[in-house]
Amino acid sequence: MEEQSVQEIIKATHWPRTAAAWALGVLALFLLVGTLSELKSYRFIGSGVTATNTITVSGEGEVFAVPDTATFTVTVRETAKQVKDAQDAATKKGNDIIAYLKEAGIEEKDIKTIDYSISPQYEWTQAACAQGVYCPPGKQVLVGYQVSQTVSVKVRDTKKAGDLLSGVGSRGATEVSGISFTIDDEDALKAEARDKAITQAKEKADVLAESLDVSLVRIVGFYENEGPMPYYAYGMGGADRAVSSMAKEAPQVPVGENKIVSNVNVTYEIR
Repeated sequence: MEEQSVQEIIKATHWPRTAAAWALGVLALFLLVGTLSELKSYRFIGSGVTATNTITVSGEGEVFAVPDTATFTVTVRETAKQVKDAQDAATKKGNDIIAYLKEAGIEEKDIKTIDYSISPQYEWTQAACAQGVYCPPGKQVLVGYQVSQTVSVKVRDTKKAGDLLSGVGSRGATEVSGISFTIDDEDALKAEARDKAITQAKEKADVLAESLDVSLVRIVGFYENEGPMPYYAYGMGGADRAVSSMAKEAPQVPVGENKIVSNVNVTYEIR
């Protein structure tokens, strides 16, 4: 009887120990699986640690392309004693210019009003006075109103630019200005310039690593600065004068080339 009680006591105390050992084993297995999973997420052990030995090199890529889009602005200004009269005159000329542009093949989406304003016009008058007599101060006198409308025009066929500049001028435009040439879709050209810049940076890094007797491990930093796109339109000064004087002959408007620049800095870890 006493022997049976002792065995029961041993069994009672042995079960909690077994359960505790089993729980510790499961926990250890869970931690091991989690650690292995975390290590697999890295390219290699230690990649999650900030690199301390690095070199930084720069690269520049350039791409030249002929612009395929021209943009300019057309302004109409009319002055009259009454606002309505000035508006009517400006509206007629503006509508004639827009109608001409559409007939010339410019789509409605490429013709956009960027400014419309009405402003009073004053003249300064000074009352006459005799010598030695008090003269009343001068004053501003309202003499009329000026209505101004400015339209931006996008030309998707740059060969038409000269004819359009001459055409809007002959239809009553007060001012034609701001002509510029751009590339409508630059993404592919920017990517090409970036690839050239990265290639140049990699070549520099290889030469530098050889000189320093080190090896390139991986890229740990990258920065890109897209440069400006200078406008090379040779002879535009003459074209502007032809537009401003509203010459009957269409001005020559050379489009030249645009340059797309990409500057990059690439940082490599070394060992």
